[in-house]
Amino acid sequence: MKHRYLPMTEQDQQEMLDTIGVSTLEDLFKDIPEEIRFKGDLPISPGLNEYALTTHLSELAAKNANTDQYASFLGAGIYDHHIPSVINHVVSRSEFYTAYTPYQPEISQGELQAIFEFQSYICELTGMAVANASMYDGATALAEAGSLASAATKRKQLLVSSTVHPEARQVVRTYAKGLGLDVVEVPSANGVTNLTELAEAVTDQTAAVLVQSPNFFGAIEDLAAIGDLIHASKGLMVVSTNPISLGILEAPGKLGADIVVGDAQPLGISSSLGGPTCGFFAVSQDHMRRMPGRIVGQTVDRNGKRGFVLTLQAREQHIRREKATSNICSNQALLALCASVYLSVMGKQGMIEVGQLNLQKSHYAARRLGSISGVSMPFTSPYFNEFVIKLPEGTRVAEVNAKLLQKGILGGYDLGRAYSELEGHMLIAVTERRTKEQIDQFAQALEGCI
Repeated sequence: MKHRYLPMTEQDQQEMLDTIGVSTLEDLFKDIPEEIRFKGDLPISPGLNEYALTTHLSELAAKNANTDQYASFLGAGIYDHHIPSVINHVVSRSEFYTAYTPYQPEISQGELQAIFEFQSYICELTGMAVANASMYDGATALAEAGSLASAATKRKQLLVSSTVHPEARQVVRTYAKGLGLDVVEVPSANGVTNLTELAEAVTDQTAAVLVQSPNFFGAIEDLAAIGDLIHASKGLMVVSTNPISLGILEAPGKLGADIVVGDAQPLGISSSLGGPTCGFFAVSQDHMRRMPGRIVGQTVDRNGKRGFVLTLQAREQHIRREKATSNICSNQALLALCASVYLSVMGKQGMIEVGQLNLQKSHYAARRLGSISGVSMPFTSPYFNEFVIKLPEGTRVAEVNAKLLQKGILGGYDLGRAYSELEGHMLIAVTERRTKEQIDQFAQALEGCI
């Protein structure tokens, strides 16, 4: 009996070279011009044994300022929320942990049911009719929504509010370039989309307006008014939202949204120093067949027993590429499962309570920080669990954050990095994990750093 999975030997390597008709490994690279080939040894350390490598990696990991040892007031898209312990117990089970997309429904009923429940929860939260089996992340979900809107309306212009996450706007532009779409940015006023500027920008060529609420500054947009503006020209309203906020805010679907997307990271998914995360995508009934990705449907077998299947898979893997609704729609089945478990554990009342905690604690923090001499609140728009503060004139946010880090605090996001006009402004996030004591310590530390 042959052993198929032994390491490759020098004899194996030589046999492969002989089979393809070359003498050395170097011959495989002869088509690459000599002047652009890398020469010399790669700048990497020598190999380590297992124990030494584990020790080294542990030392490197210990250099990170993690949210278990540091009080985090940093949000801007990734949030430090409580993760119920049951989530890791469920998603670590082997039948879930190794699953990607269950292409064989007859042996994947558990995974398919979990995804079906994820879709159902997202519909409940967003107020939409149909949700898919997840997206790669919130930014790509927003870009896919712009693509759907263009296809549905046969128009080429997308209006994107400047209050949408800067990275998400970049992803939208990247998608738009390949699709030949024109992206126009709408400015803000008082931390929200400038409705006057938006009204002037909407034309009969506008496929959709893309907004975020709560937006990048944490402020809550007037979705009903935005919806009226774009619907008057027969365009679509795309809303990116924080799912935690929907425990206490009106569902975007009930305010006129045609497509609702977002990142499910706040729903029981670890921040993991920036990712991976999981996007969600929900639409009205009219746009169900244009939705990217996969949908899990509920059906019955020939014996009348309930079962689950993948349906409406209009992806490039399943139909001709030019007919596909999307050519880039990776999903995150395992992280969608995290969100499903979180939502099932929290329930309706739990989502209300966690939303209220985020709201109350962020407003308490805003009052404490706003009372510091030289610190002001530049915006007066309503907000959820993030808000903007303006530090004293000439203060560098990066330097303040470096000092806060030494005190065991992860400070807010430096808005000057993405908005030149907001130099010296800090975006603060306060979740249910932050205690009154931590907020007071943050205020005291910030006062000592400016």
